Amino acid sequence: MANTDSAGSTADIPSFRYRVSGMDCAKDAAQIERAAQSAGVAPDAVKVSAATHIMTLKAPEARLPEIEKAVETTGYGFDRIESDEDLQQGAAHQDPAYRRALWIVVILNVGYGVIEMVGGFISGSQAVKADALDFIGDGAITFLGLLAIGWSLAWRARSALIQGIFLGLLGLGVLGTTIMRAFEPTPPDATLMGILGLIALVINVISVLPLLKFRKGDANMRAVWLFSRNDAIGNAAVVIAAGLVFWLGGAWPDLIVAFGIAGLFLHSSWAIIRDARSDLKVAA
Repeated sequence: MANTDSAGSTADIPSFRYRVSGMDCAKDAAQIERAAQSAGVAPDAVKVSAATHIMTLKAPEARLPEIEKAVETTGYGFDRIESDEDLQQGAAHQDPAYRRALWIVVILNVGYGVIEMVGGFISGSQAVKADALDFIGDGAITFLGLLAIGWSLAWRARSALIQGIFLGLLGLGVLGTTIMRAFEPTPPDATLMGILGLIALVINVISVLPLLKFRKGDANMRAVWLFSRNDAIGNAAVVIAAGLVFWLGGAWPDLIVAFGIAGLFLHSSWAIIRDARSDLKVAA
């Protein structure tokens, strides 16, 4: 869909929107923006929202094929949005099986998150508690995404804003409790830590299986494996920390991993809130 911007050097350049499939976080959004800039697009003429997964591009229509070719080298999917109605449509979105798959992901993530949180208190591990919050956060965000299927840009942005605030609160909670534990670093139960981390890896694999057949739109193969990969990194960090706690007999490996997970929460929260606010202004 083309629009005109009345300010700055891009005043007479039309604006186009694309639905981006497969991006996972703000880092992916920055990668796509750099790819567009490599094709000669000015930094202020391309914006990829980590909140709604929409790329807004200001460029002459004749240059679109060249720019599209550049951004497609990132490996993500790009679908031109011709109208607001098109923004709300998508093959996967209209498929009841896709909704059922998302419900499975919600139940597995929240369910194991609660179990792992209990295990975190029993083992005395901050890293396990943080990983449990990651599971619960993923489940809650997927639930909000499930509710937002087919919504307008404004409501998708509002949903993303709630997600960002929720992630930020989780991050602050993990950070605060980990700082408190740093003043009395009692070594956690390394064996239980390792077991919970390994089970978390298995749950991540099980969670991803229902989504594998949805290889197009917002649930394409790359998106599935990006989410799985990022969660698996956190699970593997818990297992490694458990090994170091067992080997060194100290609590610091556990606390370091917890700090790292809290940092990821806060970084993702900031990026989502920033982009959600920007999208709300565009929608208005």
